[in-house]
Amino acid sequence: MGLFGLRLRTLRTGKRLTQEDLAEKLGVTKASISRYELSAIYPSVEVLIEISKYFDVSVDYLLGLSEKIDLKMSALTDEQIVIVLGTINEFEKLNALENPVD
Repeated sequence: MGLFGLRLRTLRTGKRLTQEDLAEKLGVTKASISRYELSAIYPSVEVLIEISKYFDVSVDYLLGLSEKIDLKMSALTDEQIVIVLGTINEFEKLNALENPVD
């Protein structure tokens, strides 16, 4: 699976959507979503833009040109934001231990 397919699947499952659900929202077939996720085909520019808008991520992120993904936390409480940021910090520490920089 290519990076685009992996990112699409991760975003879709993160919203607890089935391939059918996402296909309906984007106006494509379930088979297209499956093939996108397998990186067997890539969406048209128009569909790529719709995916980007739906998941509120950049096309650059979807295509692997950027690692940056903005977290939308406006709907979270202050306590939830602290938990999310703390979790990210712990993952960064764990990744640094697993991949030390020489």
